[in-house]
Amino acid sequence: MPTGYHIMSTRQHGAQALDKRSPVPLYHQLKEALQQRIDAGEWRAGARLPSERELCAQFGVSRITVRQALAALEREGRLMRDRGRGTFVAQPRFEQHLTHLTSFTQDMLARGQRPGALVLRQAVLRAPANIAHLLQLDASRRRVILLRRLRLANDEPVALETAYLSEHLFPQLVQENLNNRSLYSLLSERFGVVPTRAEQQMTATACPAPEARLLRIRPGSPVLHLRRVTYAQDDQPFEVVESFYRGDKYVFYAELRVETPSAKTRLRAKTTKLADHSTVQPKK
Repeated sequence: MPTGYHIMSTRQHGAQALDKRSPVPLYHQLKEALQQRIDAGEWRAGARLPSERELCAQFGVSRITVRQALAALEREGRLMRDRGRGTFVAQPRFEQHLTHLTSFTQDMLARGQRPGALVLRQAVLRAPANIAHLLQLDASRRRVILLRRLRLANDEPVALETAYLSEHLFPQLVQENLNNRSLYSLLSERFGVVPTRAEQQMTATACPAPEARLLRIRPGSPVLHLRRVTYAQDDQPFEVVESFYRGDKYVFYAELRVETPSAKTRLRAKTTKLADHSTVQPKK
């Protein structure tokens, strides 16, 4: 909570007053107070908040202040507002580490969610030029498998994925039933291809109308747009993926560290040592 003010929460008869003498705007104080209640479990995910009028009475503020606070929490993904029904506590967002390469299925199972996949399109086609370039396909191997799936968590849409896979690496994959099935597990078990690293770009954007309809969100809602090239254990690309992740459901997490001079020195020493070990010795 920002310093410089305090919330007077004696709660006499359900009332809770804010510090109107503080330089911190009232709507921000109210936002923090509501967030405290959510974090404390007083309002659990899916619970409906008191009406705007009730919040005005509880905190002694105007309806404009209440609406500003609710809008701020909605932008942060903490609340959902349903016209005609009220304001509800949103489900917690899924946090995904940018430094870990895991499948969607693994991700959801680790969070205690039930993963799902609904196949929207599964076909073989000639790779567009940009896809062929990323997959390093020559003229004789320009065919790819297009797999478009809606990804679900506890039956709720959270992401839309469009994958292009090299057909020559995965013969007959187009005939597999990939509804509610982990693609990476199948590629590993049947074809011996294990994803080991990926190059990924991520941007925040407004969701186009066709994707929004599938994700059950309003057109223009914030989404995370990902583009990824995935590499196998031989360091050859086998998959290009374009994904839309719901902004109200996902948070991507990365740990950043400052590169110090001593770290650079250790890196140079390690590189030199590896180079020495990799030297080919002449035959005697």
